[in-house]
Amino acid sequence: MPKLVFSRHGLSEWNALNQFTGWADVDLAPQGVEEAKEGGRKIKEAGIKFDVAYTSVLTRAIKTCNYILEYSDQLWVPQVKSWRLNERHYGKLQGLNKKETAEQYGDEQVHIWRRSYDTLPPLMTATDEGSIANDRRYAMLDPRDVPGGENLKVTLERALPFWQDQIAPALLDGKTVLVAAHGNSLRALAKHIEGISDDDIMDLEIPTGQPLVYELNDDLTIIKKYYL
Repeated sequence: MPKLVFSRHGLSEWNALNQFTGWADVDLAPQGVEEAKEGGRKIKEAGIKFDVAYTSVLTRAIKTCNYILEYSDQLWVPQVKSWRLNERHYGKLQGLNKKETAEQYGDEQVHIWRRSYDTLPPLMTATDEGSIANDRRYAMLDPRDVPGGENLKVTLERALPFWQDQIAPALLDGKTVLVAAHGNSLRALAKHIEGISDDDIMDLEIPTGQPLVYELNDDLTIIKKYYL
């Protein structure tokens, strides 16, 4: 029986400061480190044995993946990193304080930017501060694939090929899979897996550092879903 475990990275330094993070490569906060370690302990207690782990190319997710595997005594498990599992790109909002941004643009506008399924944030250009245009980890990408900002719809369109090419085949092969990624990339995949509507996905929140387990049929339909 295939089993899929999602883990949103532990609290990051910018989460703690209430800043939009997106593709900015910030580290875990001390609380986030403990959350990731505790996730690993819970997985060990549950007796979940991974065959492969997938994560993004952002430090906070990679470290979360490592801590989960280490504290479940599975640090040897093969890992695959992909930009397609990165957090949603928040465009020019990245680095801004959420409260201050709401004071400037209004609560309603910021709520739309954050929670609307198909509304884009203000887009970042290659010359803007914080652009990943010269980041070596994205050098192999077609410039058309490098986002200036994303909504959840675009995040799903970007993550779905990785699900189809990597994660789903592993599950169909009967493997137990860990995906340690980000709130919005995991929400996007959950929308696809669970068949959640465009409206209802806005209410789905995945807590930091808390493993979400899907027990699946051989055709990857969900038998059971629960948090550890």
